Amino acid sequence: MLKNITKNKLISKEIVFKKGFGKIFGLIGRKEPEVIILNTRFGIHTFFLKFPIDVLILDKKNRVKGLKKGLKPRRIMFWNFRYNIVVELPQGLIKKSETKLGDLLEFDL
Repeated sequence: MLKNITKNKLISKEIVFKKGFGKIFGLIGRKEPEVIILNTRFGIHTFFLKFPIDVLILDKKNRVKGLKKGLKPRRIMFWNFRYNIVVELPQGLIKKSETKLGDLLEFDL
């Protein structure tokens, strides 16, 4: 479960935590997006994706420090290397959940 505590809104009932080799591929090869949480400081790319995604960057306290709505396929996204929690979402979930910079999120893995 992924919830925006600040707005008291459920973002997703189901999430997947990717680590190791799994985080390299993330959503690559999927026909439809799902909510993925991974730890990385090197940025992400959307090469080989067939759909745009929303992206949230969180700090150690799960506060939103960066976001991107509708990151299109064949793009690269970088952020401040101090933040290493990345949430990849189906396009439109940032808007639907009204998530903004500074919001506090909670997730169960």
